[in-house]
Amino acid sequence: MRPPLFRLGRVDGAQTHNPARRRTVVRPLLRLGCAALGLLFLFAPAAVHAASCCGGGSAAALVLPKFSRAMVAVSLDAEHYDGFWNGDGFWRRDPPETDLNQYRLNVGGAYRLASRWQGFAVLPYVWNRNDYSGLARDTAGLGDSTIGVWYESFDDIRCVWRVGSWRDLKPAVYWGAAVTVPTGTSPYDEVSDNFDITGRGFYRLDGSVLLDKTIYPWSTSVQLTYGRHFERAVNREYGNAVEPYDKRLGDRASATASLGYTYFTGAMHSLTGTVSFTDLWEDKQRIDGDEDPTSGLRKRALGGALAWAAPDRNWIVKLAYSHALQYDGWGRNFPTTDVVSVGVSHVFR
Repeated sequence: MRPPLFRLGRVDGAQTHNPARRRTVVRPLLRLGCAALGLLFLFAPAAVHAASCCGGGSAAALVLPKFSRAMVAVSLDAEHYDGFWNGDGFWRRDPPETDLNQYRLNVGGAYRLASRWQGFAVLPYVWNRNDYSGLARDTAGLGDSTIGVWYESFDDIRCVWRVGSWRDLKPAVYWGAAVTVPTGTSPYDEVSDNFDITGRGFYRLDGSVLLDKTIYPWSTSVQLTYGRHFERAVNREYGNAVEPYDKRLGDRASATASLGYTYFTGAMHSLTGTVSFTDLWEDKQRIDGDEDPTSGLRKRALGGALAWAAPDRNWIVKLAYSHALQYDGWGRNFPTTDVVSVGVSHVFR
């Protein structure tokens, strides 16, 4: 995690919670730390990409291909932090002698529950390797996990080679629900600073719709997600005791659109290239019901991916890259990062 060496001080052995005082303390540190906490909500579902309804590897989420029984997927993300957007949306460079990196091993799987229903789960393991103004720290631990279900609103594969009627234009539509479980280490555990953080510390319920359509050799997908965090009680922050209060992170939304092209070899191996755009947003958090005006997140990023699939579509290997543009107005309270991901998935028919 991006590491402001941010520790709330003690007052007679326990800190008195005062929302107004907290905003005063946090405001100058937002550029370094608070924005990066939002990055953790990207961990699980977006990190392990899998097959589309026809098994070509173009979809933007962990989805079991139609008529398949189960799937396992593993990916490794290498993320490098390079600057940040402040609370006003202006991009700023990191301080000198700063080298901030995070690595995530994501293990996921999906299983068919019924003809139109499938369940999935993803668990990340996180390494933080940071050098901040001459202070080096390496920490590791579980990240926040995700479990969920997809409902397929179609009975047949929607990939076609040519359009013969309007029915051939129908996309594969998935409706999903997922719960993020705070299995990672959060600021509300026994930690000293953001170097140790691997999770956000909140449960969240997401609802999603995924539209996927392939008319060979072209494919496209759109995924829309809206999530709501559950309120929790807090009595400790960064290892310090605080006066108990209730906190709820803001609602979040994300939209990802992608366009791909597939090349087939003579032996029917396929190579799919995809470009994508992602817009992420999170509303302001609330402390004891009061809105914190310094909070709230936004990030826009461009991505590209190459996916190789075997002729039977049972094995898919994927290389992906995501880049946050370092311009004013493309984010708020968020770090700009470059992410390289390598993943493999296997489908059981």
